[in-house]
Amino acid sequence: MQLFQASTDALLKPLLTVVGVVERKSTMPILSHVLLRKEGAKMAFVAYDMLIQITTHADFGVGDDVEKVTVAARKLQDILRALPAAGEVSATIADDKMSIQCGGSRFSLQTMPGRDFPVLAEVEQWKHEFSMSQKALRRLLSMINYAMAHQDIRYYLNGMLMVLEPGLVRAVATDGHRLAHAAEAVEGLTSEDSLIIPRKAVTEMLRLLDDSDEPVDIRIADTQICFRFGDIELISKLVEGKFPDYKRVIPTDYSLHLQLGREELYNSLQRAAILVSEDKLRSIKLHFGENLLRISSSNLEQEEAKIEIDLDYDGEPIDIGFNVTYLLEVLNMAKTDSVIVSLKQESNSSAVISLPDNEHFRYVVMPLRI
Repeated sequence: MQLFQASTDALLKPLLTVVGVVERKSTMPILSHVLLRKEGAKMAFVAYDMLIQITTHADFGVGDDVEKVTVAARKLQDILRALPAAGEVSATIADDKMSIQCGGSRFSLQTMPGRDFPVLAEVEQWKHEFSMSQKALRRLLSMINYAMAHQDIRYYLNGMLMVLEPGLVRAVATDGHRLAHAAEAVEGLTSEDSLIIPRKAVTEMLRLLDDSDEPVDIRIADTQICFRFGDIELISKLVEGKFPDYKRVIPTDYSLHLQLGREELYNSLQRAAILVSEDKLRSIKLHFGENLLRISSSNLEQEEAKIEIDLDYDGEPIDIGFNVTYLLEVLNMAKTDSVIVSLKQESNSSAVISLPDNEHFRYVVMPLRI
């Protein structure tokens, strides 16, 4: 039976949309496959890793048949990438094999029955439904994603806290050493709730979203969240657990607020980071005083770097240490002309980085002992 026929580029687009969640190594071999579901000319591509399910659609099915079959996702991807971009590709199914042909090239791939492919059970009732633009959701996620924990034993940190409030969606991420908070206004949201979205779902959404005004329909149930936009549907299970109280972490009593050029500060920190690139803590020292900021770093080889930046500050000197990566990541995200650094006089207090044009963004970073 003929399954589909299309150009290489047309086939790669839906496949690359879903392949990001496909596990390279899995205890269930079928999870390394992509489900191809055909209903006449309509084709659906589905990938699932027992946590996240991505579905996208295309119109290049051949014939009126209804069929579903699975094939190794990355093998199919590698084959299509190796074929001419404008080449015409056709696929047929026979005897548990998928035959792919493009010009003089032919491939035969083993398949598994589509009925054996696990899919997320459909939710009968959603608690919350609202929409926001792709660029607004992408902005919200990008402002906090770098602060998510990675493979932390505190599993609830390996993701993003989403807080729903009337007219507002907050996003919070922390790995225990720093915390990022951002928010976006949302029309039509009248209820309150909070949920934890796993790290992989946040990463996949950032990969798939663009900077358009096209809407993303968001639906939330007790155990799942669903994002629909364009031809894409991403459904993710939610993380169980209690996220730390972010309100208690963000200081509100800092009286010292210093505005610094973002690019100059970023470049200076990059220079200081060179000598501590192999240091586990990647520690640097910041000295505020005498109308300048002095950034210094040193390593076990007794090598030193010192960079000075002019600063409008003539108060008592402040010396404070940080992991330079935590500072570089927030400055790289910001893309603004300047940032505001809020401090206390004590060298062991955290610092808060905010943006002049964003009342909601707060980034709290814990100090290192120096």
